[in-house]
Amino acid sequence: MDKVKILVVDDSVVIRRMLRDAFACDPALELAGVAANGRIALAMLDQVNPDVVTLDIEMPEMDGLQTLIEIRRRRRAMPVIMFSTLTARGAAATMDAFARGATDYVTKPADVASFAAALEQVRAQLVPRIKALCGTKCMRVGEIRPVAKLVTRQAPVSQVEALVIGTSTGGPNALATVLPCLPADFAIPVLIVQHMPPVFTHFLADRLSASSSIPVSEGKSGELVAPGQAWVAPGDYHMTVLRDGTRIRLTTTQAPPENSCRPSVDVLFRSAAAVYGAALLAVVMTGMGQDGLAGCEEVRRNGGRIIVQDESTSVVWGMPGFVAKAGLADRVLPVEQIGPEIVRIVGAGAKAQYARLG
Repeated sequence: MDKVKILVVDDSVVIRRMLRDAFACDPALELAGVAANGRIALAMLDQVNPDVVTLDIEMPEMDGLQTLIEIRRRRRAMPVIMFSTLTARGAAATMDAFARGATDYVTKPADVASFAAALEQVRAQLVPRIKALCGTKCMRVGEIRPVAKLVTRQAPVSQVEALVIGTSTGGPNALATVLPCLPADFAIPVLIVQHMPPVFTHFLADRLSASSSIPVSEGKSGELVAPGQAWVAPGDYHMTVLRDGTRIRLTTTQAPPENSCRPSVDVLFRSAAAVYGAALLAVVMTGMGQDGLAGCEEVRRNGGRIIVQDESTSVVWGMPGFVAKAGLADRVLPVEQIGPEIVRIVGAGAKAQYARLG
């Protein structure tokens, strides 16, 4: 088995040691090199030829954002995982990194009791991401990846009253591709779950709002759901919708995680399917794991429609792949076609409704 070669770029000796220890006990991973700043890392790039880079943001001489720009100039497709601090400054810098081509991020251990606890946290969060992003190399020799038999369906044209979107690894860039396609007079509300911790979701909503024609904000319990607006589930909270007479409100809770996630796509999709029924459009985009699969089963059961991102444009074809392979998707599309398709479906539903009324 070819090991995944990792280049660690971080100015902290403690962090470099922690990552070295985290990778040492996994036979699928190899620490190809360490660098204390971006300038050293760029000099090592051709020498160690890594499959993936973990990149600190704040470093002397050449910081992570400057380094990322140069890495992307040299190697457009190589995964780069930002190693961010769980702070407002770290969250803002991470959003900047996504805009410059970062693939994913992991937050550095915070409020942990010991080095061992911090090490375990890194193993749990970083190692699975590396393996997902370098999936082909992590397969055992002789192992054959099963070919998915994709089954799609053609749903009848009907009015759409709400759009729900679920995504994870690679999601910020996917959302930044899809949401700007929605017009300022978009006729329905948009509810989004992006797997992210607290603070980060606030900055994500701000960045999406700045680049979109519709306002995007972090969801708050009790808010009325209205057309032409989008809400991102807050980090560490599930977000759901609840019918309140003729109105629909957001609710946020810290109920137990589902699929090891809070917020969870399944939680949002289930609640939206119960409220909107056949008038719901669900979209699942790039991400690890299968959060969203059970939720899409509920959407399908209630007559709603489902679009998933295709494998070729997904950073990780986990979440959308599970939905597609289960035969739940109406359409499997490249990310750049999802926004226009949403607009087409919502517009077609409105036209069909007006035709029936006429």
